[in-house]
Amino acid sequence: MATKKTLTDYESQRLENIRRNGEMIASLMLHSKASEVSDFFKRSSSKSTKYAHKIKKQKNSPPRSPLVIRRSLRTRGLPPNHSGYPSTPTDSSPFPPSPKPELSPARKREQIHINDAFLGEIAASDRPLIDVILAAAAAGADVDGGSRSKLLGDYKFDPRSSMVLKPENVGKVLPERILSVQFLPSANRTVVVVGNKLGNVGFWDLDFGMGDGNEDDSGIYVYAPHSASVSGISVHPSSVSKIFTGSYDGLVRKMDVEKETFNVTYSTENCIFSICQWSCDIDSLYIGEGAGDLKHWDERAGKVSSKWGLHEDRINSVDFSPENCYLMATSSTDGTACIWDLRRMKNHQPEQLNVVRHNRAVHSAYFSPTGNYLATTSIDDTVGIINLSHLNDTSMVHHYNQTGRWLSSFRAIWGWDDSFLFLGNMRRAVDIISITSKTTTALASPEMTSIPCRFASHPCQTGTLAGATAGGKVFVWTKS
Repeated sequence: MATKKTLTDYESQRLENIRRNGEMIASLMLHSKASEVSDFFKRSSSKSTKYAHKIKKQKNSPPRSPLVIRRSLRTRGLPPNHSGYPSTPTDSSPFPPSPKPELSPARKREQIHINDAFLGEIAASDRPLIDVILAAAAAGADVDGGSRSKLLGDYKFDPRSSMVLKPENVGKVLPERILSVQFLPSANRTVVVVGNKLGNVGFWDLDFGMGDGNEDDSGIYVYAPHSASVSGISVHPSSVSKIFTGSYDGLVRKMDVEKETFNVTYSTENCIFSICQWSCDIDSLYIGEGAGDLKHWDERAGKVSSKWGLHEDRINSVDFSPENCYLMATSSTDGTACIWDLRRMKNHQPEQLNVVRHNRAVHSAYFSPTGNYLATTSIDDTVGIINLSHLNDTSMVHHYNQTGRWLSSFRAIWGWDDSFLFLGNMRRAVDIISITSKTTTALASPEMTSIPCRFASHPCQTGTLAGATAGGKVFVWTKS
């Protein structure tokens, strides 16, 4: 039989302490009081939660914007869009731009005096510019239909090694992005005309002050004839004193320097994307508006004499051959550039003579100085060179044209013969494409501090090239 285990003195004392402590707790009734305190805090917590919830409901919170679910064209059952990604309203976009802004009362007037549109300082005057333009108109421009191709004669001018950018030929002409650039066709004066996204038109007289003691003045004059982006500027060599500007506000204005007014020549409910005067008639203006419509405005009659639906999307450029003024080239966001014969455009949808197709939007199509070539620029990263004598002789030269939404799209222009094309470079340079070798050479300078997007070559001065940027700067290269 097992013996009973005896407790040690330590264990006996521990058990005695436990018994005594239990009697003390029971006499103080601590367990019941603890349960009462716990129930009290539970009730207080529930009341405060309900009160806070009521206050939150009564508080006026701002309405939440609805959740927008983005769906692709494929899930919506729509065909793919091949004309390119949407860009800013001032660029060649496959989608319609935003509605035209409401014009201020001053802009709705049929006529604006030059002084009312002038944005210069109070003490400044645009009288020197007016005198320069009137003098150029009186002298007559030394350029006509095909004379640009005769500027060089037998002299072979290579712009890749014969052009320089001087510090004094860099200027901030306008605020914001420049979309349009032109030179006044004057052999004795270098005047650049530019238009920006705000509706401003700027003039820069690079020869201002020479010999007059005013070398410190800038020679820059800014006007505000439009309320939206200036999409085109047209100056006919035979009528330098009348400068046409087209805008997204649906207006074509004529700056009549002789009368010192900005007149509304044409107005429409659509956005105007391109304008061009017919080289054979200074009173004929061709206007690209809306979703692919082209209209012929007769300045003498003061009305639209013809209209056609040439493209499925906006017309980005209109140009005429310098050797055959009846040949017209148009480029469109629908991915095509077309050549037309005005003598055969009788119906609403005439048949084109030739079509150049790109994979995405075509921003420009320009004839060469001799009219033997056509150059197209597309956002599909190609520059097309078409030999019009042999239509099968078409070359697509690769060029990076992804300017993004903050820069104007690149547009390749011709120089002073059929040898080279000029267009922008994303590395702050001018790319020169050789027509014969199909190679590209970058023309760089330390003075070129931003990306040039739009260009114009002087029609009367060989080697004078203007490039405009998204910041409103103009760089003028000259022959070294």
